Amino acid sequence: MTITEFLSHLRAHAEKPLGLLLPDGGSIEPHFHITEVGHVMKRFIDCGGTRRTQETCLLQTWVHEDVDHRLFAGKLATIFDRAGDVLPHHDLPVEVEHEDGVVAQFPVDSALLLDGVLYFRLGQKHTDCLARGICLPGECAPAPKAASVCKPGSGCC
Repeated sequence: MTITEFLSHLRAHAEKPLGLLLPDGGSIEPHFHITEVGHVMKRFIDCGGTRRTQETCLLQTWVHEDVDHRLFAGKLATIFDRAGDVLPHHDLPVEVEHEDGVVAQFPVDSALLLDGVLYFRLGQKHTDCLARGICLPGECAPAPKAASVCKPGSGCC
């Protein structure tokens, strides 16, 4: 879900409390805070030698002891409005960063209104080889014209 789509849901249900549904069917505690709205840009090179960039809007959650706290959709929309030029455009995908034993990031997949709460369903992220045309079972070669070959277990793919 992009920022534009996310904000559309927030503004359409501004008076509703928010909920976040985890991929395993559980949910983040209803008294969570959004402590950051950020633009994250990751620049990297894949195992085939291709330079890549990924950009997201990352919402960091935090759960504290104030169990009476509830974040409402309109309040989060206002926080986005304050983000201004932190977010270069609204076509970025939205992800949620949450800590429950480990810190994990979840893409926002969909929204639903249930029992008076605006829930955002979180998906899963997976690792993948981005150079499948170059990497073959048993061996992984870098981009053409490279001098070395990446062997299994070496960490390059």
